[in-house]
Amino acid sequence: MFDEILGLPLHPLVTHAAVVFSPLLAVLSAAYALIPRFRPRLDWAVALLAVAAPITVFVAKESGEAFKTRLFQDQTPEPVATHESFANPLLIASIALGVLALVLVYAANRSTRQSAMIVGALTVVAAAVVGYYVFRAGHSGATAVWGG
Repeated sequence: MFDEILGLPLHPLVTHAAVVFSPLLAVLSAAYALIPRFRPRLDWAVALLAVAAPITVFVAKESGEAFKTRLFQDQTPEPVATHESFANPLLIASIALGVLALVLVYAANRSTRQSAMIVGALTVVAAAVVGYYVFRAGHSGATAVWGG
């Protein structure tokens, strides 16, 4: 299911969505947490990205596993293994950020200021973690493909 789309390998195609949506979620959710005056403008964008980013990371992870199996069967080269090692932490971090971002949007609109501040602080930390892992996954993937 995650191997090809229209005869092309799915992983290089869907990876671009994950590499765009994950950092965008990180930046917008951090801005949402830290700059309250932007909240009315960012509600829908943060909520949509909170759902879309983890989904694209999941599809990128699964398609990467299918792509690796098709290309290498039994022996995984070291650069590919390094790239693959960032998939699960990125998926977990993006799911956590997505959940926190949704809770933050809810809390900012319906809860006390203190609860919104606590969830906001956790969201900023999760955004930094997502930023770290998406950078590491992307860089290690580029290194695996292009060398360096």
